[in-house]
Amino acid sequence: MKQIEIIISPEGGSRIVSSGFSGRSCLDATRKLEEALGQRLSQTLTPEYHEHTNNQTNNEQRQ
Repeated sequence: MKQIEIIISPEGGSRIVSSGFSGRSCLDATRKLEEALGQRLSQTLTPEYHEHTNNQTNNEQRQ
């Protein structure tokens, strides 16, 4: 199941956490939310992002 969670701290900071996505689809799904919330200070990519990217790279190298 794909899920996007927006966490707002008492100090006003925000964080977007996505799960259930693979590869760049999480970035595409959260792009508009990021734009609405303001400037990104940091980004941490999940293992699912890297797994899809690594599999895609391996497949491209075999061709």
